[in-house]
Amino acid sequence: MTDSAGPERPGADSTAAPAADPQIRPLVCLVGPTAVGKTGVAILLAEAIGGEIINADSRQMYRHMDIGTAKASAEERRRVPHHLLDVVDPTEPFSAGEFARLADAAITDIRARGRVPIVVGGTGLYVRALLDGIWEAPESDLALRRALEAVRHRRGPEFMHRMLARLDPASADVLHPNDRQKVTRALEITLQCGRPAARLKSGHNFPGRHQALRIGLTRPRAELYRLIDQRVDEMISAGWVDEIRKMLDKGIRPGDPGMNAVGYRELAGVLMGEDRASLPTAVAAIKQATRNYAKRQFTWFRKDDRIAWLGVAGVPSADLLALLLSMCFQAGVTCVDVSVSVHKAPGERR
Repeated sequence: MTDSAGPERPGADSTAAPAADPQIRPLVCLVGPTAVGKTGVAILLAEAIGGEIINADSRQMYRHMDIGTAKASAEERRRVPHHLLDVVDPTEPFSAGEFARLADAAITDIRARGRVPIVVGGTGLYVRALLDGIWEAPESDLALRRALEAVRHRRGPEFMHRMLARLDPASADVLHPNDRQKVTRALEITLQCGRPAARLKSGHNFPGRHQALRIGLTRPRAELYRLIDQRVDEMISAGWVDEIRKMLDKGIRPGDPGMNAVGYRELAGVLMGEDRASLPTAVAAIKQATRNYAKRQFTWFRKDDRIAWLGVAGVPSADLLALLLSMCFQAGVTCVDVSVSVHKAPGERR
């Protein structure tokens, strides 16, 4: 579906620079929980203002993972150019710092062609790294990392999470025990620095890297959960299990960085016979995990009072677009107040 619980691990490099240039028009940043409708709304807006979409979903960066991450379809990519999809293989780690650097380059390229950058995604730390900057984490200590991984192998992920809860409660609160990479990284930073990783991060503030109109999409919780369940069923019908089978045939393993996404590890376990759960049981677990993830996304983005929230349930496309265009004009994204009449786009995404 999307990336798993909690913020993505920070990269080794600070993204504090470049500072926002007041002479450059703001970009648009569209955020919200999984399945709320970001893709369809972003395409609608991009077509109206001459925009191009920059993906800010950490798992859509990975190749071969199309169905389960809800990547834009080929038809949607023909309608509007998309950037930062299929950037790395699932065997490779990818950090928020790396994302910010690639997104910076995409923004420069888009603006050089007279187009409007529209950042779209639900990975909160990626959005923060791009727009505000993130702190500079210490370089990974390979010996410490191996020691922690050995402990995890012997004692299991629950033990690692309990250890993190004792040393760095704030990080443990936002990380799921099965999120092995992020739990291990938080422990590594905490042990290296002698202070909780969460406290170190909170002590770093940056002035802002890009001016942005930040828009959040929302729906009533019950409706969002229904859409999540429906989309998981549609993904299974569209061949999600076969997608994962092909990944396993390529030598990609459940412990690889890209597989740290809701649904991929669960279905890989069923295919490999490591998980005794049947496919229907795994699907039910994926639906629940995705609903939990959406709740965490809401919690993350609600902390940013710069985000203007729009309820999209039952709102006709023409009305929604008119409101978005007005917001873009008022924020200086566009220089003229464009009034358009638009029909609901065919195949509009949830």
